[in-house]
Amino acid sequence: MNTTPAAPAPGDIRFVGLPACGDRGPLSIECQWIHPDRTEAPVALFLHEGLGSIAMWRRWPRQLCDRLGMRGLVYSRPGYGRSTPRAHEEKWPVDYLSRQARDVLPALLDALGIDETQRQRMWLIGHSDGASIALLYAAAFPGQLAGAVVVAPHVFVEDVSVQGIEETKRAYEQTDLREKLSRYHADVDSAFYGWSDIWLAPAFRAWNIVEPLATIERPLLAVQAHDDHYGTMAQLDAIGQAVEHAHLCKLPFGGHSPHRDAGEMLDDAIVQFVLAHDGG
Repeated sequence: MNTTPAAPAPGDIRFVGLPACGDRGPLSIECQWIHPDRTEAPVALFLHEGLGSIAMWRRWPRQLCDRLGMRGLVYSRPGYGRSTPRAHEEKWPVDYLSRQARDVLPALLDALGIDETQRQRMWLIGHSDGASIALLYAAAFPGQLAGAVVVAPHVFVEDVSVQGIEETKRAYEQTDLREKLSRYHADVDSAFYGWSDIWLAPAFRAWNIVEPLATIERPLLAVQAHDDHYGTMAQLDAIGQAVEHAHLCKLPFGGHSPHRDAGEMLDDAIVQFVLAHDGG
């Protein structure tokens, strides 16, 4: 998790209103286009981690789009960044990631005018919770993307994940982590407790999305670092068993955020994979 302040320029940000999505009321979503002038280029859509936002990506999406020759789209999911916050009494449901993939993301694509033709050329690039959402979208809408790259994905709950989140919660309540995260979220408690409460809920231990992944048709690159403190290689192995054509990339290091801690190695793997399947 990156907590160095590097927010994008305010002029780059726009807010998109969404109608009711599933069981959610109208939403305001914070979005940012990268290289919007590349109107004929495929879209690389970035899906952030469980405590992420547009600002927390820092420069990585732009750097990757530069290498891929794509235009990029980043957004803060409801509850994060400056998008509509989670009401403090609201608890995320066990299937909250599926709802993001099934309801919110398609509604956002509609609102931005990304039609079916553009979606068929679109690449999803997700990290952590965002990687799980990318997998769920690829499974639910197998023809509405060109491919997906998932970094540090979660497809079931491991003890190491729960332990890591428990440690992060203690740090949030006992150190300056809350202050650091507040730079990236309009309502930092909404963002943090929405994520930590559901992951630490006893009912969430049974969460498992491996079986639905069998419907994924498009190219899939799944990346995990050996020293990730939120998950193990069992996540990648499960994806490989469910999606036979998936390419698994096991990094020797990079932690839970290899785009920050092993950037060159990760970027090389992504660019090689995407261009091999996208024809440049």
